[in-house]
Amino acid sequence: MARQKQRKLMGEINVVPYIDVMLVLLIIFMVTAPLLTQGIEVELPNAAAEPLDDELLRNHQPLILSVNAGGELFLNIGKDEDQPIDEATVVARTLAVLRREPATPVLVRADEAVAFGRVVTVMVLLQQAGAEKVGFVTDPLEQPLVRRE
Repeated sequence: MARQKQRKLMGEINVVPYIDVMLVLLIIFMVTAPLLTQGIEVELPNAAAEPLDDELLRNHQPLILSVNAGGELFLNIGKDEDQPIDEATVVARTLAVLRREPATPVLVRADEAVAFGRVVTVMVLLQQAGAEKVGFVTDPLEQPLVRRE
């Protein structure tokens, strides 16, 4: 009669594989996070504005036209997003995007040092390209100007 060795059940969870997966995900996020931000240096004005609808941003990547302190224009569409482009290129690229996907949100990221006239010029360019609604990207205020009750 051979006696079978009975194994005792272990009541612990081996967490080593979970830690490995977590570290891999952490590295992936650390590498991709800087790529998600636009590389144009813009000092945004502070404003107590309502954020955009998350559903709209989830369905459509917004078209963002940035204006740096020197008044140069940058568009987040195309190969060279970090290279300044001229006004005709802004109109052509915006027109192409809006023809393909008319519901694309159009946003302007203008440095607070940019003259108001330059921002108006940018708005007119986007209007010429077919943008019906244009939003502004701002930094939130630390303290709201008016309290809602």
